[in-house]
Order: sequence, then structure tokens, then C-alpha cells
Amino acid sequence: MGLAAAAALICTPIAVWDGDGPVWCEEGPKIRLAGIAAREMDETCKAHHPCPDASGIEARDALVRLLGGAKGRWKTGHVVVSAQPMRCQQIGRSYDRVVATCRLADGRDLSSAMLRTGTVARWD
Repeated sequence: MGLAAAAALICTPIAVWDGDGPVWCEEGPKIRLAGIAAREMDETCKAHHPCPDASGIEARDALVRLLGGAKGRWKTGHVVVSAQPMRCQQIGRSYDRVVATCRLADGRDLSSAMLRTGTVARWD
């Protein structure tokens, strides 16, 4: 199996923490969306990351809407979603998360869709 084949994965989103992830996948991985940065849920920004004007809650809620809307909450505060499977391409790792680009079931790039909401900043 080649590297490209190993890096492709399917993610059926079941929960979201903040605007750039992690997105918890039914299949197991937690995905941090590549190419974007959102405020943390405590409204801070990580050192050396872009700091968008939008709040962490606004960014999280925008991501939840793109994934079909809130279906509840876990005790941890994660927002439960019920979305169609996404096709993702792993480009790295960050902490215990897979850094990936993902395409929604309708073909839209999820990071690009988040940028269009104005709640996250581009981060390369």
C-alpha cells in the first residue's frame, strides 16, 4: 500500500469541539481541519497561530451548521452532529489528532467552506 492510499480516510462526523476541530469521526480518528485556525473555546488564540475576530463559539457553531446542525451535547461540551461521511486526506498529525483536508458529501472543501463563514482565518 502506498503512502497516498494510507493517507486517505473516511470520516463520519459525530461531534465537534471548536471551529477547526477536532471533529470526532465515527470511524475513530479525531480530525483537525488543515489550512484554518479558529479561536479556542476559552476565546484565546494559540501562539504563532492567526487569531480571527470571530469568537470560538461562532466558529464552532458555523462548523456544526456545515455538518448538519446540532443534535445534542456530550457531558464534555462537545456538540453532537449527524453528518454524511466525508472524504479526508491526512496531511499530518497534531497532538492526538489527524490533520486533514476534508470534502463534504456534496463535494465542498470543508476548510474553504469555513473560511467563507468568516469565523476562521487562513493558516498554512
